[in-house]
Amino acid sequence: MNANDRAITALVMLAHAAVHTYEMAVPLFVVVWLTEFDVISLGIAQFEVTTATLGVVVTLGYGLFGLGALPGGILVDRIGSRRLISACLLGMGLSYVLLGLAPSMLVVALALVLWGVAASVYHPAGLSLISKGVEERGTGLAYHGIAGNLGIGLGPLLTAVLLLFVEWRTVALILGVPALLAAVYAARANFDETAAVEDVAEGAAADGGSSKADAGVDSLGEFVTESRRLLAGGFLLVFVVVMCSGLYYRGILTFLPELLRGLPGFEPIPVTELLPASVGSALGVEAGDAQTISPQDYFYAGLLLVGVVGQYAGGKLTDRFPVEYGIAGAFAVLAVLALAFVPVAGMGIGPLMALGAVLGIFLFVVQPLYQATVAEYTPAGTRGLSYGFTYLGVFGVGALGGTIAGAILAFAGVAELFLTLAVIATAASGVGLYLGRAAGR
Repeated sequence: MNANDRAITALVMLAHAAVHTYEMAVPLFVVVWLTEFDVISLGIAQFEVTTATLGVVVTLGYGLFGLGALPGGILVDRIGSRRLISACLLGMGLSYVLLGLAPSMLVVALALVLWGVAASVYHPAGLSLISKGVEERGTGLAYHGIAGNLGIGLGPLLTAVLLLFVEWRTVALILGVPALLAAVYAARANFDETAAVEDVAEGAAADGGSSKADAGVDSLGEFVTESRRLLAGGFLLVFVVVMCSGLYYRGILTFLPELLRGLPGFEPIPVTELLPASVGSALGVEAGDAQTISPQDYFYAGLLLVGVVGQYAGGKLTDRFPVEYGIAGAFAVLAVLALAFVPVAGMGIGPLMALGAVLGIFLFVVQPLYQATVAEYTPAGTRGLSYGFTYLGVFGVGALGGTIAGAILAFAGVAELFLTLAVIATAASGVGLYLGRAAGR
């Protein structure tokens, strides 16, 4: 990678890690909110806090995380990635400060909404920056994915450790500080955002054509025209794949710590059983203290952390194999894992940990695969718009996975949830196979 590639990759790795640290800390807070809050008061009406209602609250933030990606994609084609990434980091930091001050579930919901709006612009901005500014795109996507998974895994791990010693509001305030500092760094970063497409743009201009390498969308009419052009081709099927990915991702992760909490082997462990007396005394933990470690939090963080392997492998696979068949194979594995989850969970914590490791890998193998597929099926000039649609599908439509999961758990059961997830993954696998055959790969 050249100097420009490295500068861009460093920035997007930092921002991607931050986005997913905040995103994946929420399910750990969900476990606390289910016990701390009794009702969601809207003034004229009150709703009991259950998995179903809390699923809707979480979907508000996660949904805007996706819905805002489309206007974010339009903006990145017009004003560039640097300013949007800076604004994203600033908004996320402030949202977690608000979360740390939240006295009620209503304010929690408002903080999640602010986080969703701020975070929504990152993926179209960051991925557009890689696709247009990094010459070694596959490697850039791989490192980008690794950083995201470090945030996805280490963020919840840090959250779980902090929750041992301070209440969740203090944890939220602590987590908000790094994003505010990162926003300053992002604003000062220096690189060429279009280095990887400049030659293409110059060639098109020399031929008398109208290159869209850096033109973007100028009006509502052009937005409609470019959107129709995107959705009239193979990108429409890619959009179906990313929607399935988002539904599976959010459906399996939103309540995973809560699901694990009731399984054998996940009983709370007193902190005093794990620490030598001298260490416990130094940390202010004495015999008889009620502090406990929640094993499900660490299982959840570990599952997400092994996704680093999946992100790297998926990124490298995009440079070596047809991405359509990679998508078909990876989602087929995810379907099998969903069907196996409930039976394996009954076998004990050891087999479940093995399944969790494989799930963590394949849950993230698909991400660089569909990111690279978007680049294959879209023009460079509307790449921001393309990734806007992509993350509208992944995190906007995909946010409904949290609502669906909460409703299924409240009114049906765990087995029905994982059967639904298997159907979603099978559909994505079938679309990937069709795309590969249609492209004559």
